[in-house]
Amino acid sequence: MTGNSTIETPRLRLVPFAPRHLTRRYLAWLINPDNLRYSEQRHRHHTLASCRRYLASFRGTPHCFWAIEARDPRLGHIGNLNAYLDPANGTADLGILLGEPGARGAGFALEAWVNVCAHLIEARGVRKVTAGMLAANAPMARLARRAGMRRDGRRRRQYLCEGRESDVVYAALFARDWPRVRRRLEMAGWLRADR
Repeated sequence: MTGNSTIETPRLRLVPFAPRHLTRRYLAWLINPDNLRYSEQRHRHHTLASCRRYLASFRGTPHCFWAIEARDPRLGHIGNLNAYLDPANGTADLGILLGEPGARGAGFALEAWVNVCAHLIEARGVRKVTAGMLAANAPMARLARRAGMRRDGRRRRQYLCEGRESDVVYAALFARDWPRVRRRLEMAGWLRADR
C-alpha cells in the first residue's frame, strides 16, 4: 500500500494512490505542459503504462504516494502528493501536482500539504520535511512559505527551464518548529485543533 493511511481534511481526502486513479484524465495532467512547467517530469513522456510502473515503484518502500480527492464529488481526484522518506535520517521530501484546473486557486494544495506535514511529523516521527523547487516557481515558493517552511539552501544554475538556467531553492520544516507552526496553521483554519 502506498501512503499507508488516509488523511482527512475539511475539504479533502488524501488516499493511498491506487490503480483506480490511473485514468485518461490523470494522464492528461501529465501531458499538459502548463502543469509540468516547473517539474522535471516535463522531460518525460507519460503513458498509462509508465504511470503503472511509477505506482509500482512505491511497493515495499517507506515512501508515500497519495491521491488528493476533493470531498466535492464534482471535482473528485484533483491531484497527487508524494513523500520520499529517509527513515535512517528522519527526513521526508515532498512533491505535489494539482492537475485539475477547476481545483486551482482554492487553497487545496496548501490544505493537502500542511496535513501531510502534520501526518509525517506527528504520526511518522519525521524530524525534517523538505521540498525543492525551481526559483521561478512562485506558486510553490508561496505554498512552502505559507506552510511554515523556511529556506534551506540553493543550488545555483542547476536546471534549464524554458531555455534559461535556473536555481533550485530548497525549503524545510523541522519537527522542533512544528508546535509553533501548527498553532499558526490552526488559527488560519488549515489544520483542525482536534486532529
